[in-house]
Amino acid sequence: MADHKYQIKAKILCNIHISSNYYRLIFIAPEIAQTSQPGQFVMLRISDEYQPLLRRPFSVHRLVYNSQSCVDSQKKNPKAIGIEILYEIVGRGTKILSEKKPGEYLDVLGPLGNGFNYQPPAANNQLPILVAGGIGVAPLFFLAQRLTEYKLPRRAGCRPIVLIGARTKRKILCKKKFASLSLNVKISSDDGSIGFRGKATGLLRKILHAQTHRYKYAMIYACGPRAMLAEIAIISKQYSIPAQVSLEEYMACGLGVCLGCMVRTKEGQRFICKDGPVFDISELRW
Repeated sequence: MADHKYQIKAKILCNIHISSNYYRLIFIAPEIAQTSQPGQFVMLRISDEYQPLLRRPFSVHRLVYNSQSCVDSQKKNPKAIGIEILYEIVGRGTKILSEKKPGEYLDVLGPLGNGFNYQPPAANNQLPILVAGGIGVAPLFFLAQRLTEYKLPRRAGCRPIVLIGARTKRKILCKKKFASLSLNVKISSDDGSIGFRGKATGLLRKILHAQTHRYKYAMIYACGPRAMLAEIAIISKQYSIPAQVSLEEYMACGLGVCLGCMVRTKEGQRFICKDGPVFDISELRW
């Protein structure tokens, strides 16, 4: 993956409250947008004040092509001019971010990290299965966009599957977005308020158990809570299905300098910001 990094002052195009504590923010950053790959992230300096002092990491959720609005732009061979991030208010930094207005500027560093290793599903007869837990949908939508850019054979077996899980119906994110890409979208909720009652991993097991032969050549791409990813590691081994996972972690620098986002792998200590955030699940020690 090419090592292009830019630090720019990016103008905010919109910052919209979606539901609960979730927001979507779009900023103009052509250099970063045009070199970003699914699974990579950006580091935002939220404020010019000393608090919060450190930047915050956010996955690239979607590329934006139309600078005049916050809606998707469908053109032939367009050039991306901006990036959308999806975030949840979880502390002081994201609370301040939620109060930012269109026209204000953010100091943005990116794109950073290593993203997903993906191919056209039809090229190797590999069926993509995307598994998102909560805010874990953030990097997976960009991946879904790239996967659906390819002209796939007209058969159901090639249509990527997306499993979205959350604690309750109110916290399900991006269901309509994924459906707009004509993907096979399935929902789970811990409380049974929508879709399958249980975790996204429980829904994944149900699907794989019902039609094991169909998913012989599948590839799992996942992002979500660490417990969910640890369960996917077990499922991956049980069904002999390879998996790539995007790890979520607090980061201070995003460049591998502070050594604060260490993860244990079979090759020793590695760092989520520099060596990840995407890892082959077989590399990790849980």
